[in-house]
Amino acid sequence: MVKGILKTSQARKICSPKVPLIAFFLILLIFYSSIAKLDTYAVASRHHLATDIGMKVLEEGGNAIDAAVAVAFALAVVNPSAGNLGGGGFMLIYLKEKNETISIDYRERAPLKSYEKMFQDDSGKVIKGLSLNSILASGVPGTVSGMFYAAEKYGTLDIKSLIKPSIELASKGFVLSDFQAKNLNKYKQKFLKNTEAKKTFTRPNGFLKGDILVQTNLAGTLERISKNGQKEFYSGDTANKISNFFQNNGGILSLEDLNKYKVRILKPVCGSYRLFKICSMAPPSSGGISLIQILNILERTELNKLDHNSKEYLKVLISAMDYAYRDRAKYLGDPDFYDVPQKLLLSKKYANEIYQSIQKNELPIKANVNLIEGEETTHFSIIDKWGNAVSNTYTLNTAYGSGIIPTGTGILMNNEMDDFSSKPGFPNVYGLIGSEANKIEPKKTPLSSMSPTIVFKNKKPFLITGSPGGSTIITSVLQEILNVIDFKMSLEESSEKSRIHYQHLPDILFHEQFDPTLIESIKKEKKLINRKLGEIHSILIKKNIVEAFSDKRRPDGKASAVYE
Repeated sequence: MVKGILKTSQARKICSPKVPLIAFFLILLIFYSSIAKLDTYAVASRHHLATDIGMKVLEEGGNAIDAAVAVAFALAVVNPSAGNLGGGGFMLIYLKEKNETISIDYRERAPLKSYEKMFQDDSGKVIKGLSLNSILASGVPGTVSGMFYAAEKYGTLDIKSLIKPSIELASKGFVLSDFQAKNLNKYKQKFLKNTEAKKTFTRPNGFLKGDILVQTNLAGTLERISKNGQKEFYSGDTANKISNFFQNNGGILSLEDLNKYKVRILKPVCGSYRLFKICSMAPPSSGGISLIQILNILERTELNKLDHNSKEYLKVLISAMDYAYRDRAKYLGDPDFYDVPQKLLLSKKYANEIYQSIQKNELPIKANVNLIEGEETTHFSIIDKWGNAVSNTYTLNTAYGSGIIPTGTGILMNNEMDDFSSKPGFPNVYGLIGSEANKIEPKKTPLSSMSPTIVFKNKKPFLITGSPGGSTIITSVLQEILNVIDFKMSLEESSEKSRIHYQHLPDILFHEQFDPTLIESIKKEKKLINRKLGEIHSILIKKNIVEAFSDKRRPDGKASAVYE
């Protein structure tokens, strides 16, 4: 048996197995992704060490779910800005043997003592920063529960073996890249307000490339979780450390909140786009519904007959995004607390009505709101040699969450309470507005844009994808799908294309690099802001070839595949 390994960080194409050996190695040096024949396994994630850990699990016989759990715990160490134990997220799983797709909602929940107006003053004005940077900003974390549920229900390996690499990374430390060193320095002020965060994530003269980041208390927490199971986090010593810290510092997150946390198993939101089936996350994520709603609208246009990223093409995308984000603000929230009109929003008939309105240039009325930017989430995609697949997105919300670490735990806590509507019509950190559907209520899950997605062709996984980036997640995933399906692009080609983002409010078109003439033309109709949009971590299975990809928009990512 011959086994080959391809490991890089951008997408590219290998043409033939008969390529001369020297040419083959040149390709490996030049490009940064991996492609392999089927009967393969692959991982794409934001950090090379996490990808390596996931690949080792697959190599040693674990399935995609085992690898996902190992990658998630690893990212909690090597990607502390978004990887986490103190946050939550969504996992989409495809089980080949059962031909079944399921999803796990391990998103954060509002504490029992939370209430609708907790971030408003007596006059009803939202208190700036309270939902982001205070002891009140954290929801009840779900990551540990989510990973244990996935491992115990669908995995094949002992979870202790999946956590072990992360314990070693935390205790021995890992080498910081130039990007990570600068990123930690950038958020120094956030860490200074918390004793343990300051000790762990700051240095008097700042971090430098090549420094070793050791997280001793996090290693201890991971060891206790490995030994005692998820009960350690929700009712054991770690739970007490977390709850005592919050109670002693004016917070509301309690031991009872941790004791009562439960994951939810949800039916994915699925729809069709041309000849493909699209499955993504159901509410409390807005990702699946908004993504499929936009695709339903765009399906009525032969996009491949338009020049990619031309003014005509972008106009169609902007209009569809406009309507979907309007509906997101109006209708979407936690389905346990609000009757989401999912059937309506996903219907082809409703999409056609919107399309007809767009054709008549009838667009939703706008209003002015303030925008604060932020975008820290992380995504990874995995496929194993049996054909099982995982698309997982999880987060702390903004970079390094609230910046608060409960003493002795090493766990950065989320600031997901900002994802609720602090006040109906008031924008969150991403400029997204919400309604009564997403108001704060005890035990409720905040609305999210996270969109772990699997695209199927002929009932088999075709594209496993997802993105970080706050409100830009949906539109980044959308454009990845359009590039691959409508324009037949490889993942490398898709990555090289500039993206846009439009979310109804504020009335601003965010864009990457476009031709100056095009920019001048669009500027006559829209306010523009140039910015980098969310990276993609994808796996594409096409014509018996598997391409694994980590986006070049952010360094440190890695895509790997092995073929036999």
